[in-house]
Order: sequence, then C-alpha cells, then structure tokens
Amino acid sequence: MSRRHATQLAHNEQVRQVFLASDKNLRPNRNGNYYLQLQLGDRSGVIDARLWNASEKDYKDFDNGDYVLVDGSTQLFQGTMQLIINSIRRARPDEVDEGDFLVRAPAEIDQYARRLAEILRGIKTPELKNLAECFLMDDTFMQKFTTAPAGMKNHHAYKGGLVEHVVSVMELVLLVAPRYPQLDQDKLLIGAFLHDASKVDELMYDREIGYTDEGQLLGHMVMAMSLLDSKVIEAERLSGEPIPRSLVTEIKHMIISHHGEYEYGSAKLPMTLEAVALHHLDNLDAKIASFSSLIADCPNSDSNWTQYYPNLGRKLYKSAPAE
Repeated sequence: MSRRHATQLAHNEQVRQVFLASDKNLRPNRNGNYYLQLQLGDRSGVIDARLWNASEKDYKDFDNGDYVLVDGSTQLFQGTMQLIINSIRRARPDEVDEGDFLVRAPAEIDQYARRLAEILRGIKTPELKNLAECFLMDDTFMQKFTTAPAGMKNHHAYKGGLVEHVVSVMELVLLVAPRYPQLDQDKLLIGAFLHDASKVDELMYDREIGYTDEGQLLGHMVMAMSLLDSKVIEAERLSGEPIPRSLVTEIKHMIISHHGEYEYGSAKLPMTLEAVALHHLDNLDAKIASFSSLIADCPNSDSNWTQYYPNLGRKLYKSAPAE
C-alpha cells in the first residue's frame, strides 16, 4: 500500500505508518484522565493526533523529533482532520524512508545555494559586495543557511526552505528593481539576503522544527543586528575600507521593518524605498508559497475549492479541471 501523506488523509481512514513526532503534551481531560496530544508530520505537513487514556510512560516512550510508527484512524473534528491513535512507538531505522520527510532534495538545495552566491557576487557596490562575500566565506553560517527552514508553519517550513525563500525574493528584486530606477538594487539585494538570515539560529531544525531559547527570547530581527555588526567588522578588516554607518543603518532598517506592520512583529514601519519594496516582495513570495501549499494539500479532492480557512477568512479556488 502506497503511503498516504499527513495532509492527504481523509475522514475515517485506517492508518499504520511512520511519522515524525513533534509538539507532544500530556494533558488531563475533564474527567481527570490523561491523553497524549501531539503533531505527526512528513514532507507534506502535519496532522494533529490524540492518544486517549495515555500514561506518563506513553509520553516518555519517544521524544519530539523521533520517527514513530503509528496505528490509528482519522476523524474530522470541528472542520479539522485529526488522527486518533491506537498505538504508537519509536520506529526502527529499517521502517523509516527518509524520502518521505524531505520536501527538497539535496540537489535542489545545492542549486539554490549556487544561485544565491551567483546573485550576491553580481553586486557592484564595493562595500556591499565585500559584506556579502564575508557571509559566503563563512562555511558554518552557509551550512546553516542552506539547511534552515524559513518558518515554523506559515511558509517554506521545511529544511532548505530559508535559502529557497531568500533566493526567490532576490529573483524578484532582479525583476522589479530595473522597473523603478529610484531603488538601489544592490542595497535591496542585501536586504533580501539578510532579512531572515538569523533564522539560522532563531530556529532549531535537526529533526523537528522549533524555536531555540535565544530565538524565543529575542527573535530573528533582533538577533540579526549583532550578526550584521560582526560581519561589518570583518568586511572592514579584510578590505581595509570602512562601510558608511548610514549604509549599515539602512540595512538594519530593512531587516527590522520587513514584516511591514507593528502587529506582525516589525519594530519599525518601512521608511525607505528599499524597505517598502522588501516588505512587499517578501510578503508576495511568502503568500504565494503558503497559499500554493494549502491548495496542493487540501483533502477536498472532488471540489474546485479548498476548505474554509478561518485564519484567512476565505476558501481558495483551485481552478476548474481542464475540459
């Protein structure tokens, strides 16, 4: 029997297969009995799961980030699919197919990494070119940058998602900036490169995706300030030339304002042309990726429309089948 991925599962399906466990909690119900709540994931996404009448042993038998073999059945509850577990245990290595959990193959990630370096090395402004080269020469940083996800759930939430997202935004810069000569393309490219760069340390992604302690306490936009400062010092030392403080400040402003609104986590609203452009290009790529995933993963296979998403306030149109 071929694998049914987490987001493909429909109501009342019998399931026996391996998932990646995350976000597990042991909770009491209204009767004082415990149940295990967790998420089960694969390359398609995650499904909420419950094990009723659970014990502390059930909770301790596996860790977040472990592959687990699950036997259970699905049910639709309040518009959301969930998996009711009959049994769960840590999977043996011979039961795990790593391909079921990789959204992007290593060759795809390598291609994004090559394109990233190509774009950055095409920057003409000497100070920005030197700054970019300091990041590219940092093998530890680049290894993390090409492995990290771009987020927890909303978009590009998988290994390699960060470099994919960043390269997509930089490609948009190359398309849009020539149309608006008042934009500084090199400055905007650096902003696109660095706007999410500190997610390499904000998030943990060895197996499950979660926040590091530093990431939870500070967030990637704050963390990016010290990262940028350290690379500015390195670039100045290697080149023997100072980088204007005003230029560094504008790069920092692009980073801390790229979410666009205070309610979405920006410390400042975009106040330069490049910051305005970065916000909209970043948001465009994130929204297209997020909505595309929702359409692709929708279990309503017999409908032209997805289910209703309360957080979006709408359904999404998949398009009519070709006649």
